[in-house]
Amino acid sequence: MNFSDIIKNSALNEFSGELTFFGVIATVLVAFILSLFIIFIYKVTFRGVVLNKGFALSLSLLSVVTSAIIMTVTSNLVLSLGMVGALSIVRFRTAVKDPVDTIFMFWAVCAGIMTGAGLIFWSLFANVLIGLIYLAISFFSRKGTAVMYLLTVRYTPDAAQEIKHKLRLLSKYKVRAKVYGKEYTELSADVRIKGRDMDVIDSIKELRGVADVSLIEYQ
Repeated sequence: MNFSDIIKNSALNEFSGELTFFGVIATVLVAFILSLFIIFIYKVTFRGVVLNKGFALSLSLLSVVTSAIIMTVTSNLVLSLGMVGALSIVRFRTAVKDPVDTIFMFWAVCAGIMTGAGLIFWSLFANVLIGLIYLAISFFSRKGTAVMYLLTVRYTPDAAQEIKHKLRLLSKYKVRAKVYGKEYTELSADVRIKGRDMDVIDSIKELRGVADVSLIEYQ
């Protein structure tokens, strides 16, 4: 046996895995369960205003489809080469606004790869560990962190000095605009709310001459 035959046999042995009906079902189900876990972590740690249900659905399909691709690639050498050629012409141009969404997409692909490769136990262990780590990071990053809001106050000129004094009690604020009307002045400012700063906002609306107060979180 020459050197080329040794290389050929070793390469074919790497793709000697056979697909079975129950094996495919078990792999797809495990990938789907892991995708549900990833979606759960995504919903729990979501910081946006409106949850994109389409993105959450794509995470589950991404894990399942990836596991099917990996099972196909590892079962046959010819199919693996054809799959590589087919996937090389695919271009994804969907813009991802939040970098965290990209991480979740990569996580879903990773879960599909490990499951499709037959590493069921390590796939479960690794994904649960990643989820716990991300939950801990998300919890401690939110705790005690100031949140940026847009504050709008409409008031009479008599309340201007008292409002200015109240704003100085906040952690940080920056006046963005003032609109002067015949009866009321409307002030818009960026404010950072942390700890008891919300009590200061509540006290502003109780001032005499303040018509209304609105507070909108930046998202």
